[in-house]
Amino acid sequence: MMIQDGVEDEEKWLAAGIAGLQQNAFYMHHMRAFDELRKLEMFFKEETRRGCSIVDLYELVQHAGNILPRLYLLCTVGSVYIKSKEAPAKDVLKDLVEMCHGIQHPVRGLFLRSYLAQVSRDKLPDICSEYEGDADTFMDAVEFVLQNFTEMNKLWVRMQHQGPHQDKEKREKERNELRDLVGKNLHVLSQIEGIDLDMYKDTVLPRVLEQVVNCKDELAQYYLMDCVIQVFPDEYHLQTLETLLGACPQLQPSVDIKTVLSGLMERLSNYAATSTEVLPEFLQVEAFAKFNNAIGKVIGAQVDMPIFGAVTLYSSLLTFTLHVHPDRLDYVDQVLLEDSNATKQIVSLLSAPLNKYNDVVIALKLSNYPRVMDYLDDATHKVMATIIIQSIMKNKTRISTADKVEALFELIKGLIKDLDVTSEEIDEEDFKEEQSCVARLIQMLYNDEPEEMLKIICTVRKHILTGGPRRLPFTVPPLVFSSLKTIEALSAVPVPELALRLYLQCAEAANDCDLEPVAYEFFAQAYILYEEEIADSKAQITALHLIIGTLQRMHVFGIENRDTLTHKATGYSAKLLKKPDQCRAVYSCSHLFWNDEQDSMKDGERVMLCLKRALRIANAAQQMSNATRGSSGSVVLFIEILNKYLYFFEKGNPQVNVAAVQSLIELITTEMQSENSPADPVADAFFASTLRYIQFQKQKGGTLGEKYEAIKV
Repeated sequence: MMIQDGVEDEEKWLAAGIAGLQQNAFYMHHMRAFDELRKLEMFFKEETRRGCSIVDLYELVQHAGNILPRLYLLCTVGSVYIKSKEAPAKDVLKDLVEMCHGIQHPVRGLFLRSYLAQVSRDKLPDICSEYEGDADTFMDAVEFVLQNFTEMNKLWVRMQHQGPHQDKEKREKERNELRDLVGKNLHVLSQIEGIDLDMYKDTVLPRVLEQVVNCKDELAQYYLMDCVIQVFPDEYHLQTLETLLGACPQLQPSVDIKTVLSGLMERLSNYAATSTEVLPEFLQVEAFAKFNNAIGKVIGAQVDMPIFGAVTLYSSLLTFTLHVHPDRLDYVDQVLLEDSNATKQIVSLLSAPLNKYNDVVIALKLSNYPRVMDYLDDATHKVMATIIIQSIMKNKTRISTADKVEALFELIKGLIKDLDVTSEEIDEEDFKEEQSCVARLIQMLYNDEPEEMLKIICTVRKHILTGGPRRLPFTVPPLVFSSLKTIEALSAVPVPELALRLYLQCAEAANDCDLEPVAYEFFAQAYILYEEEIADSKAQITALHLIIGTLQRMHVFGIENRDTLTHKATGYSAKLLKKPDQCRAVYSCSHLFWNDEQDSMKDGERVMLCLKRALRIANAAQQMSNATRGSSGSVVLFIEILNKYLYFFEKGNPQVNVAAVQSLIELITTEMQSENSPADPVADAFFASTLRYIQFQKQKGGTLGEKYEAIKV
């Protein structure tokens, strides 16, 4: 009697709680009911241990008045019934799953069957389970889960038709929140030990896919396909690819199939990466061909699929191929054959072989690679060309034959040829960056064989001469640097400053080869260019410092030739337009007479003459400032010269002694303390930093510290 009263109370509680509940409140109530029913199950277990018949109890709950509470109670008692082992688990489960047909309300039926799945998942008659009965009883477990899954999916799909049309969006949101209730059945199914590959292939997967396809619901199809891919083993997917992929074209056109297939390919790629031993299986089942065929069928079936979706599928297929079949270039080439105009995905598609193989030479072997590039618009073609060049530089790829250079320049022609637009329409900074990439590429083209190198130079020349006058200043110089041939190529570059750089670069090359007459001739031509072509004062300063720096590094010249070139450089320095520029150029010339690596180039007296001359020019610049502004100019030039003094003082120039350094320090101090001296924070900081350096050398000690000890600051 006490048990009957308890059952009736529980029935009333369930009925009262369920009545009038909205869908969004049903989940919360289900959780509460589940907790209560677990307590009731414990109560029933205790009663059976006290002698109460579980069979009578199972009959008793079936007399409950309301069907929904009755079925919840029946599932609860059924769980205890299976544990008691007084009846085969398969019979009780079959009875319960059939009884649940009594609830056809979508939400209530869904939660009822979810409860049934929860209380039965550990009581299935699986292999090695305590509830295993006669042979092949695990088939009953599979049938139970599949039947429950099928009915739950039907109820879940029917939810969209409950209520007015204007609430459809709200209902779809609620359905999405409840999707895990259905998906848990597939997870339970994947945990059944008795399901081997043959059974999965012949029974489980076809039954699941039949339900997925026949429900014709976008949300259900997408979610359930994803569940199948995620919960079942990778080796099962590999062996059942044809069946699984065969369902994809049958899905609704609105299903996001690209994400489903991409997820499957990614999962199998990771599976292939776990061990090289599984790779033969991919070839055995012809995984690439099946994926490629399935993608074609999906695109054909979903006629409204955007181009982006198609390219995403082929991009995923390419990534899959590069991971699973990196040695099959024909597979890679086959994927590249697909047409598309989706910019970002095309760039990703074309970049994948470069990232995988780290070798542009392999990409040059792909016959369809340039065909795909031809589909790109001009802007995207430039982006892709830049990526190709960056890959070459990053991996230091050697392009060593004229044929490969020809193929490469066809790929990057977007950066080489002038577009049919005015100069105002091209961003100057972007243009310079693009051409700098091309220039760096040209310098990486090399072959040890002179004949082949000449062919490469001719091939590059053929392409870059189509670039127009704006590109030639960027592309001709690196070609000259690489070839080191005659200077006739300079006639195509009407930029004297650049030509001067090339002359000096060639002079250095001749210096490295100990060709004094050749080096001298290049310097002579550079001087002529400086005198006749470079008229701008700023350009003269830059050119002169290039001349001085290059001449200082030359070791091939004899005394006579060196004196001639040095004399001209110092003469140019003294003729610059502005006194400060003259001063800096003259003290830079002091380095022409002192080279640590060559004892024959250590002329301390001429170094001192340059520095004293620079001091006179600095003094003259200060006097001019005083005459024009009524105050003495900045002492920055004097401080710069002081730093040159210190440099040669450290190098051991006997002419630059303590007295000379001390005298210059005192001169600068006097000038800075003069009433006519304007406030100059930059000069103050520069001088203070120089004095700190002297003090630091004193504190550092050693031979150099002893030399500095005599200098007073």
